[in-house]
Amino acid sequence: MCTFLPDQVMNAVWAYFDHASEHYSTDWPITYRTPVEERLKTLQTLGIRAFPALVYPHKPDMAAWLNVWARDFAASTPGCVPSGTFYPEPGAAAYVREALELGTRIFKVHLQVGDYDPRTDELDDVWGQLAEAGVPVVVHCGSGPIRGRHTGPGPFGDVLRKHPQLTAVIAHLGMPEYAEHLALTSYPNVHLDTTMALTPFTEALMPFPRDLIPRLADLQDRIVLGSDFPNIPYPYAVQLSALESLDLGDAWLRAVCRDNGASLLGL
Repeated sequence: MCTFLPDQVMNAVWAYFDHASEHYSTDWPITYRTPVEERLKTLQTLGIRAFPALVYPHKPDMAAWLNVWARDFAASTPGCVPSGTFYPEPGAAAYVREALELGTRIFKVHLQVGDYDPRTDELDDVWGQLAEAGVPVVVHCGSGPIRGRHTGPGPFGDVLRKHPQLTAVIAHLGMPEYAEHLALTSYPNVHLDTTMALTPFTEALMPFPRDLIPRLADLQDRIVLGSDFPNIPYPYAVQLSALESLDLGDAWLRAVCRDNGASLLGL
């Protein structure tokens, strides 16, 4: 799971992280703060064969044009899987339907950044469309790195109760409400991604409970590699090392780092 955004949006994200200590009580240097072409070459060098350039809005009237940008970016970028997003606003159901018809294969929403309730009526049809289509949606619903008005397992848990077949990927293993979000795998198509979880940087802020590691082993087919490249404060390999250090075996690593993501993206 990677993030590519239009330059003006990515620059705004980086400007926010320049002042991370004001929000998170820690610095957050962007390791891969380079031009787009260099970032793509970095992914190639790292051996990344396919990736979604996950986009997400923080205000109304932004999601539809991000979807167009993401489709164009994927069409011109080898290995990039077309992604989309949405926001609670009039027209959301229509532009999500269009995105699905045009081949979007994964969506991303960020409840802390977007600051909205996922249970709003404007999104009910959207969740229903995604559930029916079986297209995954990456949902940042955990309260890390900072709590939002609509984060935590409750609001998105209510969405799943209404749309139990939804294919969802809960970002960051749901940090810091790890146990509560792992419990949402009682729904048949709920997955979690590893983005930033278990790394030394995150362990210093929101440590993953050691007694939950057996749950990760049990959920071998529901855990997906995530990275947040390029906006990570350490080299890409740190995430892989953190997963390897769990000593859950080669089959688990193969499933998490390759097979599960490939299956979700239809590769």
